[in-house]
Amino acid sequence: MERLTPVEQRAPGRWQIGTVAAIRQETPHVKTFRIELPMWVAHLPGQHYDVRLTAPDGYQAQRSYSVASSPLDEGSVELTIDRLADGEVSPYFHDVLVEGDQVEVRGPFASYFVWRGESPVLLLGGGSGIVPLMAILRHRRRTMPELPMRLVYSVRNADDVIYADELGDETLLTFTREAPGGWAGHTGRIDAALLDGTTDTSGVAFVCGSNGFVETASRLVLDAGYDPRSVRTERFGPT
Repeated sequence: MERLTPVEQRAPGRWQIGTVAAIRQETPHVKTFRIELPMWVAHLPGQHYDVRLTAPDGYQAQRSYSVASSPLDEGSVELTIDRLADGEVSPYFHDVLVEGDQVEVRGPFASYFVWRGESPVLLLGGGSGIVPLMAILRHRRRTMPELPMRLVYSVRNADDVIYADELGDETLLTFTREAPGGWAGHTGRIDAALLDGTTDTSGVAFVCGSNGFVETASRLVLDAGYDPRSVRTERFGPT
């Protein structure tokens, strides 16, 4: 029998069985799953985990989900998952999994779309693209709260706001379809006016969302004066 060293046991490429310790409803179509890991290793804000499901007939489906929690939350990771009607993995998480169930995961992965303490920081998220950005924001709040960081978050309507209870003064929201009653803030897609004065363009920008959102937001931050080498993007969409 092969014996693995402690480092090999915790290697990101190895699958392990995690336990669903808690499930939190974020929006009507989004849930956060806190998964306890027997071989936990601290991630970098912005990294993701792979999740694999295996059917009784052996068929396997695998998807990648960004970590939403801070690396300071030892022993577990939080994955925030948007339920896709035609998805192979997300409906199982939303409709079948309950607290105490086990899932197969491996990670963390990614070395490009990660925050390593650079400053100042502009975060631009569209829809569920906020998930890795929330990991960055949460970690900054716990480790370097004085560090300049701004989150610009684009959603369709009030029911689509993920982490609504955690969005603080550093967040600018815009509603692209229907704003809540009494809303006096920005409406419509993100534009140059919304980004004007949000942060120092000598810093870094993280852009995450659908292909269309990333294309538009990236062009805006470049037009604002960001160095292309300081703009990091991640796209969410169908596999």
